[in-house]
Amino acid sequence: METPDTGADDVRWALDDLYDDPDALEEDLASLEADATAFAEQYRGRIGELGPEALSEALDTLGALQDRLGRAHAYAHLYWTADTNDAERGALRQSVQETVDRIQQRLVFFDTEWVALDPERVEDLLGHEALDDYRHYLETEYQRKEHVLSEAEEKVLSEKSITGKNAWTRFFDETLGAARFELDGESLTQEQTLSKLYDPDRTVRREAAHAFTDGLKDHLRTLTYVFNTLLADKASTDRLRDYDHWLEQRNLANEVDDETVDTLIEAVTGRYDLVARFYRLKKQLLDVDELYDYDRYAPIREADSTYEWGDARALVLEAYGDFHPTMAQVARQFFEGDWIDAALVPGKRSGAFSHGTVPSAHPYVLLNYTGKPRDVQTLAHELGHGVHQSLAREQSIFHHGTPLTTAEMASVFGEMLVFQRLMRNEEDPANRLALLVAKIDDTLATVFRQVAMNRFEHRIHTARRNQGELQADQFAEHWMETQRAMFEGSVTLGEHYQHWWSYVPHFLHTPGYVYAYAFGELLVLALYARYESSDGGFADRYLDLLRAGGSDWPHELVGQMGVDLEDEDFWTGGLSHIEALIEEAEALADQTALGSARGNGRARPSS
Repeated sequence: METPDTGADDVRWALDDLYDDPDALEEDLASLEADATAFAEQYRGRIGELGPEALSEALDTLGALQDRLGRAHAYAHLYWTADTNDAERGALRQSVQETVDRIQQRLVFFDTEWVALDPERVEDLLGHEALDDYRHYLETEYQRKEHVLSEAEEKVLSEKSITGKNAWTRFFDETLGAARFELDGESLTQEQTLSKLYDPDRTVRREAAHAFTDGLKDHLRTLTYVFNTLLADKASTDRLRDYDHWLEQRNLANEVDDETVDTLIEAVTGRYDLVARFYRLKKQLLDVDELYDYDRYAPIREADSTYEWGDARALVLEAYGDFHPTMAQVARQFFEGDWIDAALVPGKRSGAFSHGTVPSAHPYVLLNYTGKPRDVQTLAHELGHGVHQSLAREQSIFHHGTPLTTAEMASVFGEMLVFQRLMRNEEDPANRLALLVAKIDDTLATVFRQVAMNRFEHRIHTARRNQGELQADQFAEHWMETQRAMFEGSVTLGEHYQHWWSYVPHFLHTPGYVYAYAFGELLVLALYARYESSDGGFADRYLDLLRAGGSDWPHELVGQMGVDLEDEDFWTGGLSHIEALIEEAEALADQTALGSARGNGRARPSS
């Protein structure tokens, strides 16, 4: 398989900071099982009688167990992710998942006994300073009281998830990891194929879109069945846990109420006109009579669009360092410590992520680096996650992670730092316009496209529960209707595009995830505006916010930065920032040769 020469071919992570090898992992799991059994023998049936100091002691021990379990799970997952076609890695991942699940079942009594306490008893315990380090974890767990089943029932659900949801999501990942898409005589991975949608050559974009569709159609029956199975699995779990609607569990996990999420979605869908306004501009800048789905991410002018890995590294670290030296210092460790896997190799999971692992370890970043400008932004995005996760290692395992609503904050902020640095260093208006258009492309994808996908999720979860199993053409109908609503006629969606719902992993791995991207983007726009207007001290406060991890409610943590997430006007303000970006692009277009024909709806071809 031919891959672009970006200098990232040898950028592979080293997992020996977690375990030296799979044998060491197996040894630790055996020890863990014995330690978890001893913990259960000591505390089962006694949580309600523990005083604050004793409960804190129990949580210390439980936290150490959970940290070790998380480390084992992280190693097996990351080891498999690097080559999902390797049967031995897949078998190890499955074995570890089964063992970790079995050990977790021995610990589930803690949660079931905690939520069974009377509210007055909980209030008294949480008011004691001995539990300061665990307060938020305990209060969020207690908030789930109505949805936690008995210990025996929780064990059954946990046991069956191994051969249920977890098995089907693994099958989905391995199916698309092994999929190949034929383009111009080459057999490409999903990542390589989708990267062609950013090519300046329209023929390349169109052929890549059709090649990707043809590959998806080859797996459509399988993917349709996987979707139906996992939608039914979630519906069953929601019924057993007495959730009122398909998104309630996700909102609780995100530590936001239904009303806040509804307000966000209504605000974004109410400004779909911004999407249409931008794509009408882009149509003129590209000088095309009709803008198709495969034109959305096209650059508006040809340029040297390949970034060597070393250049991308330098660019991101410099942007981070301009903001705060500590931010660059933490990010640099990812490169120097082999915490990044960026090479394009067969079988590797598509996309990009930063895995936070556990406080006793460090995060790992996965990329599929092709050298495109957008890959630099992806590197900035994932390193933003990585910096957040690294700084939050000061917290315990219970507060190390964050709800999804603030999990995207640092990643999007990292992207913004790199973008603003590029804009400051670019004097040519045409180049500034090209940068700005690419940024707006990503912003619309992060806010409006993710909310449109939330609307698709809402439809398919509702339909699966009310109508039964869905056919592929029903998924396609829901997909196309929710996508067309967003574009308001500004983009023509080809017939091939109807199948593109089937490759989105978030729908299956974390149902309801996608609105968190919009939440994070609008939050960052508000934060960045405060950064630009601050007299000083913002960067230090921002790093303190990252260090806090998930130790308090999102609105409390972000409130310390002067942002009120509970203000209904907050979302409107964020959307106005996007409108300002579009206005800036329109103004730059009028100043450049690229936009010289905007008055009559035509622009000169890009150079």
